[in-house]
Amino acid sequence: MTINSSLVIQKSLSTNAHLGRRVAAHHFQVYICGSRNGITILDSDKTLICLRNACHFIGSPIRQKGRSFFVNTNSLFDEIMEQMATKIGCIKYKKWRIGAFLTNCSSPKKICSRKKKINFGSNQQPDCVVIMNADRESSVILEADRLQIPIASSVDSNIPLESYKRITYPIPANDPIQFVYLFRNSITKTVLLERGRIIAMKETAGEERTHRSTFSKKKWF
Repeated sequence: MTINSSLVIQKSLSTNAHLGRRVAAHHFQVYICGSRNGITILDSDKTLICLRNACHFIGSPIRQKGRSFFVNTNSLFDEIMEQMATKIGCIKYKKWRIGAFLTNCSSPKKICSRKKKINFGSNQQPDCVVIMNADRESSVILEADRLQIPIASSVDSNIPLESYKRITYPIPANDPIQFVYLFRNSITKTVLLERGRIIAMKETAGEERTHRSTFSKKKWF
């Protein structure tokens, strides 16, 4: 998917998404370009690269007819997630979740099965997990890692090492609501683009089959 580089950097700077915490974790230094008045400054170019990689990863299950699980428990982002769910037609979940949600995926208990269907739309384990804010979702990160489900998530400069090393595609950024909008829009465009490609490929394959069928029915003298 093509991401507008200047837009990402502009949004990152205008919303202070490039400003981390006063004390940055040592393992996060690779994403830091400096500090000012004790505040960590994140490298917007690296945020852009990581966002591109994450979107490519999110699009991969769609190409393979897989499933993605979007996680958000920050009430400030509820409307943003609702809009994304409506646009891409995914199953929405409310503000609650249960512990060991992913690791209980094959549980025969009816209550787990019912709650999974609200979130996934089926009893199948997701192929990827996308998290809006890793700081709030350490339990989900642990569960996904235990099941070897790849994770894409926005990460702040103070993220604990135990969570950070389990995230397959980290996106270094503070999480003001404007940047979450940008993240949401990038995901939405990725999903719609991949679905459009799949539809186009099916239509092309159908036309080729029709052409071959018509050609084979011709009488040759």
